[in-house]
Parts: sequence; C-alpha cells; structure tokens
Amino acid sequence: MTTIPRYDSLSVGDELPPLQLPPVDRTTLALFAGASGDHNPIHIDLDFARRAGMSDVFAQGMLGMAWVGRLLTAWAPQSQLRRFDVRFQGITYLGNAMQCSGRIVEKLEHGGERCVRIELHSANQFGQTKIVGDALVALA
Repeated sequence: MTTIPRYDSLSVGDELPPLQLPPVDRTTLALFAGASGDHNPIHIDLDFARRAGMSDVFAQGMLGMAWVGRLLTAWAPQSQLRRFDVRFQGITYLGNAMQCSGRIVEKLEHGGERCVRIELHSANQFGQTKIVGDALVALA
C-alpha cells in the first residue's frame, strides 16, 4: 500500500513520481473506446482517419486525461481530489510513449481543508507536450 502524502511533509517544488506509459497502440485505443463508449471512428478506423486528413488514428483526448488522473490517484486517493482540470495541447499519435508528471506549485487552505495545487504535464518521448493542467488535492 502506498503511503498517503502529508501536507506538512510537502514543499512547493516537490514532484510526484512520474508515470511512464508504453507506446500507444491500436489495441489500447480499441479497449479505451469500449470502456469509455467513445467510438468516434477517427480513433479506431484508419480509412476514416485518412479521409479526415490524418495519417492514421490517434488517441482519444480523454484517454490522455485518464493517464494524468492515474498519476494523481497513484499519489493520493481519489477521495482527496478536489479539482482536476486539463487543457489539450497536441495529438497523441500511435507509437507515442507518454510520461505524465506533476509538481506542487502551491500550498493553501481551500474550503477549510489544507490542500496542495499540482501543476500537471503529459509529454511524449520527443518532449512534445500533449496535456497541461492542474489539480487541487486535500491532505491531512
């Protein structure tokens, strides 16, 4: 079991343990489509993607957000998550091996709880940013 981080033991600038993912493949996209109900053919049908002007299918944006969420919930329980916002910055293509990271940028009180604000980032193996965002996590 992972130790839940404690507010007093954290400092601005501390980093969450990064999440390194294997390269995106067609199986991952198909499984996520089934699990999420997002069956948009641009993510699973090569011919459709090409007709839309893309060279191939690409990952669902919400799959990338799910990976960033996985980074957060590996660090602290989901029940402590108070806010989670992202902005999509680029397309995640087949073969992209994503790394999700987070860094504490603020310690604050919010709604009577001690919280940390975490800056979030997701990039592929070439350093190309795909998602940025932030989260607010309540800690004891």
